Amino acid sequence: MKFDIELVGKVGSMALINHEHDDMNYNIIASIGRFLHPGVIWITSGATEIGRLDYMKRTGKELEGNADEVKSDYSAQGQSVLMTQYRQFIDSSYSLRQILVEHHHFNDKAKRQHLKNLLLRCPAQGAIPIVNYNDPVSDEEVRKFEIRSLREANGKAIEGVDNDETASQIACLVKAKTLLILTGVDGIYTDKEDKDSLVTEITGKDVYETLENVEKCQTYCKGASRAGANGAWAKLEYIKDPVKNGTTVFIANSKYRIKDILEGKTPSTKIFTR
Repeated sequence: MKFDIELVGKVGSMALINHEHDDMNYNIIASIGRFLHPGVIWITSGATEIGRLDYMKRTGKELEGNADEVKSDYSAQGQSVLMTQYRQFIDSSYSLRQILVEHHHFNDKAKRQHLKNLLLRCPAQGAIPIVNYNDPVSDEEVRKFEIRSLREANGKAIEGVDNDETASQIACLVKAKTLLILTGVDGIYTDKEDKDSLVTEITGKDVYETLENVEKCQTYCKGASRAGANGAWAKLEYIKDPVKNGTTVFIANSKYRIKDILEGKTPSTKIFTR
């Protein structure tokens, strides 16, 4: 199977935060930045929480008021901080491009094609796309109404608010060879309280068997690590579409070097069809 993009990767919000010091985890961003190169598309969460931390550093207090407006304000502030940090560690010979997406870019055929073309032009131009959901201008109530209308009309709709879903849809859009989802744990567990229960491979002789085994693993996944997170079950749900396209998926811990994860030198959950 021909693949157009080497790797689509995603890092979650909490993986980018140093909880001990209430600051960004610069080591993680440095590690990711040093790996990124043309042929890779990177989806990054973290703008809202990083914007909140940045605002508190500058003012000594948190924003108050409407929760949706506060989220928009924090994420707008955090986007610039995130891009500055990535730019600091990415090879200076490469261009860096910020791409902010909403559900329209996946549910509208023309916008979907425009996004695909934009992303596919990047490797030849020596550019690395950094993608995030466009929280600063997204209205929660309007989005919910539009998603509901799309589901009623089409039977399904892509929300894109969860960057695991965004990464999976982009991997499908650009025919990525590999999808890497970085999180705060080593992968998928049959028992999240037992670190020895890591599922290192989910595979099958064909795509149907692989997907069947993905669904078996979903039965082990309950709850999420934090409020607002969709958890391991949703990750496995989102990656089904890329798996159908022949993409190999890794779910792994952000503390490991990406190169080591891809070479199988660290613990992870690898999902593929033999």
